[in-house]
Amino acid sequence: MPKSRPEMRFLYITILTLFALFLLVPLIILFVRSFGIGERVTADHYLSVLANKEMAASFINSIKISALTGIITTALAFILAYSIHCTRLFQPLKSMIKAGVLIPMLLPTITYGFAIMYSFGNQGLITSIFGDSLFNIYGFNGLLIGYVIYTIPAAFLLISNSFIYIDKKFIVVSKLMGDGNARSFWNTIIRPLLGTLGGAYVLSFVLSFTDFGIPASIGGAYTVAATQLYQVMLGSIPDFNNGAVIAVLMLMPAILGVMLLNYLERFNFHYDNFSQIEMVPNTFRDVSLGLISSLILAGVLSIFAVMLIAPFLNSFPYDMTFTLKHFETILQSGDLLAVYRNSLIIAVLTAIGGTLLAYCSALLNVRTPLKGKKAMDAVSMMTNTVPGMVLGISYMLLFNGSSLQGTFMIIILCNMVHYFTTPYLMAKNSLMKMNPTWETTGELLGDSWVKTVYRVIVPNSVKTLLEMFSYYFINSMVTISGVIFLVTAQTSMVASKIKELQHFAKFNEIFVLSLLIFATNLVVKVFCDYLQKESSMSLSLKTINRSEEKGS
Repeated sequence: MPKSRPEMRFLYITILTLFALFLLVPLIILFVRSFGIGERVTADHYLSVLANKEMAASFINSIKISALTGIITTALAFILAYSIHCTRLFQPLKSMIKAGVLIPMLLPTITYGFAIMYSFGNQGLITSIFGDSLFNIYGFNGLLIGYVIYTIPAAFLLISNSFIYIDKKFIVVSKLMGDGNARSFWNTIIRPLLGTLGGAYVLSFVLSFTDFGIPASIGGAYTVAATQLYQVMLGSIPDFNNGAVIAVLMLMPAILGVMLLNYLERFNFHYDNFSQIEMVPNTFRDVSLGLISSLILAGVLSIFAVMLIAPFLNSFPYDMTFTLKHFETILQSGDLLAVYRNSLIIAVLTAIGGTLLAYCSALLNVRTPLKGKKAMDAVSMMTNTVPGMVLGISYMLLFNGSSLQGTFMIIILCNMVHYFTTPYLMAKNSLMKMNPTWETTGELLGDSWVKTVYRVIVPNSVKTLLEMFSYYFINSMVTISGVIFLVTAQTSMVASKIKELQHFAKFNEIFVLSLLIFATNLVVKVFCDYLQKESSMSLSLKTINRSEEKGS
């Protein structure tokens, strides 16, 4: 590892200063505001909120539905991941499951509610297939469906990644030792994944508890904490002090979730080495899990099918005449196109700035000898704990009246901080696997640390950098919770515009804008995946050429 250099310290101080200004200080201001009234410190606002029966009921509702969502989501995500990693399903079906389960990530959560309405409502697509309304979609039922769809991709990615590191030969050994199906399943699958399954549950719970988009579109009379915060802050009579209290209280489940995750770490273990073996043929297992996984995927995607139908019909479901007028309305509307352009600008700049921020933070932590570099891990844990709405309201309170208020910059900074954790961990894991002597070798050859990073480290990180870029871009395009308190008429984004169109019942325009977001995110994701494959091929060819040169 190279010696500490001035450029390392400069970069370290710059990054810590940025997080101090745009993470720590806003949260401190939020906390102080929750206790403040004029110059007097008081707990009256907490007492007022806690004594409010409607507010208390909203928090209880959030906890109940988020807890149930966590159970359902973890179970479904486990089945999908198990079907991919522990069966002999046809590879095309496995690929379809992998790709299909991630589709909800490409859409704003506020769109989920409208898709559920047009699918399960009295005149909905799925209702018309069954001939009758299956259940009341407004309130608890609709929220539960929306939350499960929203959290399945994240839980699936977490569990699927852990399955890669399970040594499947122990499944065979367990069977040879005479273990029953239940005992073998527990010891070889569930036990090694216990920490991950707990993590998936916590992740699903926190995402559901803090989401605003789904309850904003289909919550009905079933109020939750996120909608209460929105109403208090942006209602007819805004109450910033009580809003700060609700935001602080919304931090509690996330903090408890992180504490639980740390506790669950003790259940994780690793093998000294593991082997990837082909699973023993089992027709009943493969057919049943293939069918169940297909039904889960079909259930998730069928809800979004209406988005591909309604915008092309004159007035779904009353006038089924084919038309393109809804798309023409969007293309001819300078206002709506401007909103889409705003989203693109914010997503691109967030992806560039966020990727640079997360990569440099991981680089300082993993590849330098700086003292205090582990502060990056602490920052990562904080950003993983703070919900988007809480961060957004913190920014609103801190930067109200400043030059940042109502600008693209404040939205970009909020997104960079809000989504920092996952890209940072991506970069950290990638950099830890690289040869630790590269910087030292570069130093001996007379290269500066910056030059070695540019010429050696970054080229070997291209795949990870592309993954980080696409993660930031996609999340910036679909976010609403983190920016709902920050957007203005000039900086309005597609996700926030959908909330506005809801009041005028312009659902066709909503679906067209949602399709624009979906298509944009899909193009970026596919393009980044293509570049990743090209990068892998390029590195492989370079390795082969070096081997041939050594051989000759």
